[in-house]
Amino acid sequence: MANSSMIGSIVEPYAQALMSIAQNHDLTDKFGDDVRLILEMWESSEQLRSFLGNPLVNPDAKKGVLRQITQEGTDAYVQRFLFLLVDRGRIQFLDGVCQTYLALLRKLNQTVLAQVTSAVELRDEERTAIAERTQAMTNARHVEIETRIDPDLIGGVIIQVGSQVIDASLRGQLRRIGLALA
Repeated sequence: MANSSMIGSIVEPYAQALMSIAQNHDLTDKFGDDVRLILEMWESSEQLRSFLGNPLVNPDAKKGVLRQITQEGTDAYVQRFLFLLVDRGRIQFLDGVCQTYLALLRKLNQTVLAQVTSAVELRDEERTAIAERTQAMTNARHVEIETRIDPDLIGGVIIQVGSQVIDASLRGQLRRIGLALA
């Protein structure tokens, strides 16, 4: 747990600094979009994570790669922020910084994150229904839905909002029936 708190003590100030820059320039949502795209690239490319996280790679080479992947439409402040992470030797914490920035943005916009795990891809009307129920349950202004597919659920969904979990999956129902019979 000490490792987690150490990482938090590194990640939190950087995310707050990025939020401060965004608020000063009225770009919080734009930064959020940029951060989501960067996070998507980071999570989808093991090669990118290895390259940027390698301490033996020249910082200028890391900046060159970041410049290439953030060239189209990424705000200049965000790009310079990424360069700062490289200069300070903190680029390996990019995932945590981005996640923390998005959490700060959700708090600012009174948005809750609903993590939905389903057996199959959700249709638009199912996403809308989950968002409406989550919004009513939490009294949040907005709901952001993050989906995952888990075929082991058999059917139904598991919805997690903060520490609250609603298990409406067939696997969960079967488990509950098994416990009741035992």
